[in-house]
Amino acid sequence: MGTSIAIIRTASLSTSDGREIYTSLRDRFIEADSSCRRTVTEILERVRCEGDSAVIDYTRKFDAPQLSREQLRVTEDEFEQAAGAVDAQFMKTLSFAAERIRTFHEREMEDSWFLTRKDGTITGRLVRPVDSAGLYVPGGQGGSTPLVSSVLMNGIPAAIAGVKQRVMMTPPDKNSGVNPALLMAAREVGIDTVFKAGSAWAIGALAYGTESIPRVDVIVGPGNQYVAEAKQQVMGKVRIDMIAGPSEVLIVADGSANPAYIAADMLAQAEHDPLALAMLITTDAAVGRGVVSELERQLPKLEREDIARESLARRGLILEVETVDQAIELANEIAIEHLELQIDDPWQWLPKINHAGAIFLGPHTPEAAGDYVAGPNHVLPTMGTARISSALGVETFLKKSSIISYSREGLLNDSDHIQRLARLEGLTGHANSVAIRTEG
Repeated sequence: MGTSIAIIRTASLSTSDGREIYTSLRDRFIEADSSCRRTVTEILERVRCEGDSAVIDYTRKFDAPQLSREQLRVTEDEFEQAAGAVDAQFMKTLSFAAERIRTFHEREMEDSWFLTRKDGTITGRLVRPVDSAGLYVPGGQGGSTPLVSSVLMNGIPAAIAGVKQRVMMTPPDKNSGVNPALLMAAREVGIDTVFKAGSAWAIGALAYGTESIPRVDVIVGPGNQYVAEAKQQVMGKVRIDMIAGPSEVLIVADGSANPAYIAADMLAQAEHDPLALAMLITTDAAVGRGVVSELERQLPKLEREDIARESLARRGLILEVETVDQAIELANEIAIEHLELQIDDPWQWLPKINHAGAIFLGPHTPEAAGDYVAGPNHVLPTMGTARISSALGVETFLKKSSIISYSREGLLNDSDHIQRLARLEGLTGHANSVAIRTEG
């Protein structure tokens, strides 16, 4: 390996080029550019001050020139028309995927709990859902490629958590409509409140509220750099799922791997975005060469060939290492969004994986299965943030309150310790609040 070819970079970790590439992968977090940041700040301020008028103005400018205030919210008639516009096979698949995702996420629900001491003191944690959540769903090429899976992956965990008010935002097409498949997905997860707005102004509307759009407590969902920047700017006022970057896959492969499968999975990521990262770390040079050949063979079959080709040329990588142990060590350092183990006995290596958004084991587990019907959430940390964060889940929509109840005996038992620590910190009022209850 060690030489560059047109379709994708190749390198060996034993070379200075390979080590430099690896170092860049460890620090790949992408900050929004300054012009994007300023633009988003202006958009959010307009939405905060002007409400619906700003949302409609931006929507007319960028998505639907004729959108009226009355059309901002999807009506019941539009839901009924959508039901008649989708076919039975789609509805069957929608129901199948939703059931798989529900079954998995139901296991994530947390319970409240209590601890009791012999002196009557009770402590615990009360688990409650947030009151409201906003689900952002990108338009998908002007509504022609509806991101149904995003509705399911965001809406179902919120429902399981018990969030009472769930609001969906999605940009309209040029005729002020929403793809029927998206509306049917919303109905599948129990969302009846859908507004036609996208980009940073949709995030602003959810964060601040407008005359028509309710303010929410949590905002989730993918989007472009303007959506990501808007979420970052409103974070703190509301909870967000994560700051998402371009989609990523890292495949660890040994000599047992099938190059055709590896290439197909790399292309599945590369077709997302010119900035998507598709990477192979292999212990077998022949596998790497086979993957290059397969990429060249499979690329022309993709509808998004140009996007995938650019992604591979800009960010794609095949890196050769000496051992699987070394590959796993690198994978942990890179902390990828999607990690595939196409190696002999992948379960043997699972305990050594510390940092990855989702892990796919074996040759018959394409990342695409996780995107749609396997069950686990496909909203995953990118750009190395799998080192510190997790997939979106039911817990994203939950909050916890501590519970403390002292008996008189319990307070007497703890009194000296509380007062000693309070006085050490110079907080005599704290100490007195205990002493006044225990003296005499």
